[in-house]
Amino acid sequence: NIVSTVNLGCKLNLQKIALHARNAEYNPKRFAAVIMRIREPRTTALIFSSGKMVCTGAKSEEQSRLAARKYARVIQKLGFPAKFTEFRIQNMVGSCDVKFPIRLEGLVLAHGQFSSYEPELFPGLIYRMVKPRIVLLIFVSGKVVLTEILGHDTNMYYIEIGAKVRDEIYEAFDNIYPILKGFRKT
Repeated sequence: NIVSTVNLGCKLNLQKIALHARNAEYNPKRFAAVIMRIREPRTTALIFSSGKMVCTGAKSEEQSRLAARKYARVIQKLGFPAKFTEFRIQNMVGSCDVKFPIRLEGLVLAHGQFSSYEPELFPGLIYRMVKPRIVLLIFVSGKVVLTEILGHDTNMYYIEIGAKVRDEIYEAFDNIYPILKGFRKT
């Protein structure tokens, strides 16, 4: 899952957008943004009256940029002078299943300097890898979520930076997998 942001560079009338755009919902009492969805690429956008937009759900950096452009086009077609500026990939999340249960208590004891596990508060072990700087959520079931907060200005280099983070996520998994095998529940 990729989370990106873009600045449309103009103020927006959210009521007008909700009334005239398809697949758009707006309930200002619940949330101060229009929620809009498109099917291809399958994504959701949060569109704020300030002209700022958050796009979630894309499976790649390219898809995220394409989706954000499509939302901007919808806004333009409704008569707003929307531009496409300050596109940024903010966050990238990967997930996988190692297909075996994991002894989280043993893992936190052996890797305490990198991990925290408080099952009363959260069912997963939080593992903060130093190199690469990736945070992993590891669950007893063998499911693993990997993420890195980006915040890079990616106007020109969003694919290169995204690819770097994607490589770091893969590297983090390659690093953690042998450790997880050592704490496999039998």
